[in-house]
Amino acid sequence: MTEPVAFTRVTIENPDELNFILGHSHFIKTVEDLFEAVTGSVPHARFGLAFCEASGDCLVRLEGNDEGLRKLARKNALALGAGHSFIIFLKDCYPINVLNAIKNLQEVCTIYCATANPVEVILAESALGRGILGVIDGFSPRGVEGPEEVKGRTELLRKFGYKRG
Repeated sequence: MTEPVAFTRVTIENPDELNFILGHSHFIKTVEDLFEAVTGSVPHARFGLAFCEASGDCLVRLEGNDEGLRKLARKNALALGAGHSFIIFLKDCYPINVLNAIKNLQEVCTIYCATANPVEVILAESALGRGILGVIDGFSPRGVEGPEEVKGRTELLRKFGYKRG
């Protein structure tokens, strides 16, 4: 007989609206490789990461260089409880600065989101454990940008230094 699957959602706790990356990997060395990917991309970045091991000891593995961000990552990883998932909270850099390095790690399978928005994670749970089905990242669109919003968007990108001019 097949056991039923329960569905639930977990809200990512992010009281300071920090940027974070939520993903899925497959190997215990992920925690060290993620550390190296962030520090190798943005040496001055502050971050904390947690990785939910899905075999062996099934521990939450922690890394980072900011104890407060490590604690925040740990708390969210425990709330998610989804095997081989990871979460990285960032300060002094943006996901765009580290995302390609993270995606290029040979053991990273999926990035669910990279955002500072409010996020809900949709989970399935069976007798085996929990898995992430997807995320709700922020809010639904309220309309389509017009000329003023285009101007604001381009000014913001230049303010951040991502575009010239």
